[in-house]
Amino acid sequence: MQDPIDSKPRWERRKDARPQELLAAALALFVERGFASTRLEDVAKRAGVSKGTLYLYFENKEELFKAVVRENIVHAIGEAEGGLATDESSVNLLRSILMAWWEKVGSSSSGGLTKLMMTESGNFPELAVFYNEEVVARGNALVARIIERGVARGEFRPVDAALVTNILSAPIIMLMMWNNSYLPCDKKNIDTQAYMAAFIELSLRGLRADGAVAVAAP
Repeated sequence: MQDPIDSKPRWERRKDARPQELLAAALALFVERGFASTRLEDVAKRAGVSKGTLYLYFENKEELFKAVVRENIVHAIGEAEGGLATDESSVNLLRSILMAWWEKVGSSSSGGLTKLMMTESGNFPELAVFYNEEVVARGNALVARIIERGVARGEFRPVDAALVTNILSAPIIMLMMWNNSYLPCDKKNIDTQAYMAAFIELSLRGLRADGAVAVAAP
């Protein structure tokens, strides 16, 4: 049976649902239009609330954008950081975190935020600093810690963890850009899951101390 609250118009729903509706509307518009072209009144309209209601939760467009990034990307990084406390092999941990990142962020509409930052960061330096600190630096630090962990355990061969992290991130960023820019016009329709699986296995084979990679469980 449908929840009678959820059957009401959006402007009549409980107040605690409004921030999530605003964040979802903002994410969609930021990805569709970019940061500069997204207007707060359009976000409010898509969320089904007044512009005044939006200001009850977010001071300005910059703060709204930061909240969107934290909700859709930073939260995923935080979840992945929890994996460092497990006894799982570094090989399997790196594989699962890279694939989870693609499934939760890269292949979703959140991946469009990466494209936005790459195209508009020069015009909004404060947002670029924020994104670098909370997403790029934190995400890279997580991957580097897994690599260092693997080296210390003898699971990975000795490598420069920071350098390898940058090498690992480049193909994923390219796929995210491709997914949000080129694929809609590319009739070949690249299988992004197959791309990620092949990329991860090739990377792990290069990192493994023995050069071998066990096949991931289905």
